[in-house]
Amino acid sequence: MKLLIIRHGDPDYSIDSLTEKGHREAAMLAERIAPMNIAAYYVSPLGRARDTAEYTLKKCGRTAEVHPWMREFDCNILDEETGERRIPWDMLPGNWTNVSEYYDKDKWYDVPVMAEANMKHGLEEVQRGLDALLEKHGYVREGNFYRAVCPNEDIIVLFCHFGVECVMLGYLLGISPMVLWHGFMAAPTSVTTICTEERRKGIASFRISAFGDISHLYVQNEPPAFAGRFCEMFSNSAQRHD
Repeated sequence: MKLLIIRHGDPDYSIDSLTEKGHREAAMLAERIAPMNIAAYYVSPLGRARDTAEYTLKKCGRTAEVHPWMREFDCNILDEETGERRIPWDMLPGNWTNVSEYYDKDKWYDVPVMAEANMKHGLEEVQRGLDALLEKHGYVREGNFYRAVCPNEDIIVLFCHFGVECVMLGYLLGISPMVLWHGFMAAPTSVTTICTEERRKGIASFRISAFGDISHLYVQNEPPAFAGRFCEMFSNSAQRHD
């Protein structure tokens, strides 16, 4: 089985939808996804994900199931410098890279700033939702692998968000989301493909074959959106710093 995890198009967060560019990106994504033989579509309840999915769903005459656990991961941490809440993947590198627990998949959420944000509860909600979805399609979690109860080569599409995507990938691969949040970047409308491998009958694990692919944009000469990234050089004041 293949999971295609798709980030929404270039966002307009003020209205929880897409920018004009985001709508163009979503239309280009639809050209790529709609012709595929997709077994099922799932989507976050948030507007920017649903608006992105709508282009593909209309083009192929399909519908998507809405799952609340696929919303953007919303366990926001308290910024000690500003006193405001912020998403954990915007944490400054100097504030987390020297804490060894952040690199441990079983300890990162117990670091005090994460525990205060009830991070474990949010993590478990996503894990339960993902496991229920995978069980519906024939794969049941058993420790750190999945029992292939009904093995298949179906393609499943999830329209969601960068933060929750990394939580899902961390769970499937056994990696702290902190490493994924801060070490990877999925551009708007990017497609991440993660496939089952069943090297022993009935025992399946997941493996990424493509991360953050935006070839559907490049083929139509559409540059990727900058949303979610930070400045390449501190001296570049035109790019996001905070």
